[in-house]
Amino acid sequence: MTDPALHHLQAVLAAMAGPDARPRDDQLAAVRALVADRARVLVVQATGWGKSAVYWAATAALRAEGRGPTLVVSPLLALMRDQVQAAARAGLRAATLNSTNVDDWPDILDAIAAGMLDVLLVSPERLANPGFAARLPGLLAAAGMVVIDEAHCISDWGFDFRPDYQRLSRTLLGVGADTPVLATTATANQRVTADIARQLGAQTRTFRGSLARASLRLAVVPGLGALERAAWLADALAVLPGSGIVYTLTVAEAERLAGFLAHCGFAVAAYHGGLETAQRQRIEDRLRDNALKAVVATSALGMGYDKPDLAFCLHVGSPASPVAYYQQVGRAGRALPDAVAVLLPADSDEAVWTYFATAGVPEPARVERLLAALADGPLSVIELEQATTLRRGRIEALLKILAVEDVVQRQGRAWALTGRPWTFDAPRWQALARVRAQEADLMRSFAAGRGCLMRFLQQALDDPDPQDCGRCSVCTGTLPPPGARPSPARVQQALVHARGQDVVLEPRKLWPTGVAGRKGRIQGASPGRALAFADDPGWSALLQPLLDGPDTEAPAPVLQGLVDVLARWRTHWNARPVAVVPMPSRRHPRLVASMARHLADAGRLPLLPLLAHQGTEPSDELASAARVIALGQSLRLADEARVPADGPLLLVDATLRSGWSITVAAALLRDAGAAEVLPLVLHQRP
Repeated sequence: MTDPALHHLQAVLAAMAGPDARPRDDQLAAVRALVADRARVLVVQATGWGKSAVYWAATAALRAEGRGPTLVVSPLLALMRDQVQAAARAGLRAATLNSTNVDDWPDILDAIAAGMLDVLLVSPERLANPGFAARLPGLLAAAGMVVIDEAHCISDWGFDFRPDYQRLSRTLLGVGADTPVLATTATANQRVTADIARQLGAQTRTFRGSLARASLRLAVVPGLGALERAAWLADALAVLPGSGIVYTLTVAEAERLAGFLAHCGFAVAAYHGGLETAQRQRIEDRLRDNALKAVVATSALGMGYDKPDLAFCLHVGSPASPVAYYQQVGRAGRALPDAVAVLLPADSDEAVWTYFATAGVPEPARVERLLAALADGPLSVIELEQATTLRRGRIEALLKILAVEDVVQRQGRAWALTGRPWTFDAPRWQALARVRAQEADLMRSFAAGRGCLMRFLQQALDDPDPQDCGRCSVCTGTLPPPGARPSPARVQQALVHARGQDVVLEPRKLWPTGVAGRKGRIQGASPGRALAFADDPGWSALLQPLLDGPDTEAPAPVLQGLVDVLARWRTHWNARPVAVVPMPSRRHPRLVASMARHLADAGRLPLLPLLAHQGTEPSDELASAARVIALGQSLRLADEARVPADGPLLLVDATLRSGWSITVAAALLRDAGAAEVLPLVLHQRP
């Protein structure tokens, strides 16, 4: 008698990998469990092992029996696009419902109802959409199988836990006992594996194999400064074969490095979540076609991106855990005998880890403020910002967590209480903090090269058979070119390039709601400039002691850098400034005064102290409306100030974060007759 699981798995593998491809034992066992036993299955296998072949083969077999389409949950749009293409190669008809194709939803849902689609892929964020949530029960009732891809995202302990994903997975796991469920991931240690299996159910069948990647040559190049890391990358791209990915921890770093590498003559592109979907897809396709030497990306380019011949994966800065690092380097060398993965750790890594580790933890006092505001009825995020004085990003993060716990629910554009009480689960969050701290310790050890790098990753992932690889920089004692240090000429090139970049300050355009006397469009500052943004490699060594240490005057290189900014900026002015105005600064009065005085002297302009402060300084933690109100009380025109009206004023300050201080100051000057206000600051904070 024909084995349908084996028949369909062989057909799928032949279509996807060629006629010589043979099923792995665990692939066949997993497909049989899904098709014959309608089981719940968890597959934890290395990238490139063929996890997708399991659900495509099971889908083909179940569809041949007359079962409904497979519903696949994928956490990334890039992953869904690749999966639609992979399903087509496997002979299946697939479509996706996501935020970018809402207009196509009716046709796709009609095709599902007519039995014309074999696979429907959805993003977890869709559950937050009331229209989709209303359709979900019907989709689940018709589904022949449910697949949760990148299943580590549903675990609190997973490196990439996502509230929306966990909420959707809970709904999906409520399907009937006759509907098989498959969860897959390449990045789960034993704790995460056990947690996913627990969520799937007591009878879950787990197929877990070795996570070693024989094709990868891992290396760590420690001790490099920011400019040296940029120079090392350029020297490496000049000699590395093929194309690959350069990972960074932040969007700003991705943009900066891509700009420098392009300046060096390499075909590169920056990639992060802030880009439009179509732009991200074009970059993915160009990398896949080897039209780019490298994509400089945040973790937004990661799970599921399919380029089997990716030749290298270089990290500028360490991810927060070995699991996250393994997930990203797993993109390389899937169909190559040799691929390079190099980590260039940075001193600033731990500050980034701390930020992301704490950003998702609900602080009880803030949650109580949010819930108290909602007690009077549904409120939009903007209304919650005004009622609580919390920042909008913090409010949105808290609402996601509270929605997962069914404490709040969306009502159109507003949020409302469900009536379910909220309690702070201190043991849960404390345990998670301990795990994150342990992961950080492991990453420090990895970056220090304390043993075989591949064995280290296997042990961090609780691999059942960790072994020395004999290929990494620790095992061989050698580093890939350019070795331990880049060329001095390239370092100098990186410095000159970094100090020649302009940071544009986009002005605030609308006053926040609820500010007396300030409403609608802002008449304030024009687009401005900053000498540096975030941890700018060209300036951070000079700016950090200025901004974090005792107040002092700016040194000559910084003052010259500001003059150079003005020289590049002047081609964009409507008119030359007629005066320099220092911002009244409580934290850096000597610094701001020295900047303003030097610029006035250099431009032969009058120095006009037109602004003063009074009362206490507003907190940086205030939401927009509260901060503008507080600034309106603490900033004023100086006594007997005479504001010139015959041209722009150059408004000088040390730092800028939200932009409201500059905005309120500029509005005061414009109200007093200034024709235009041009802001110039030393440092823009992220």
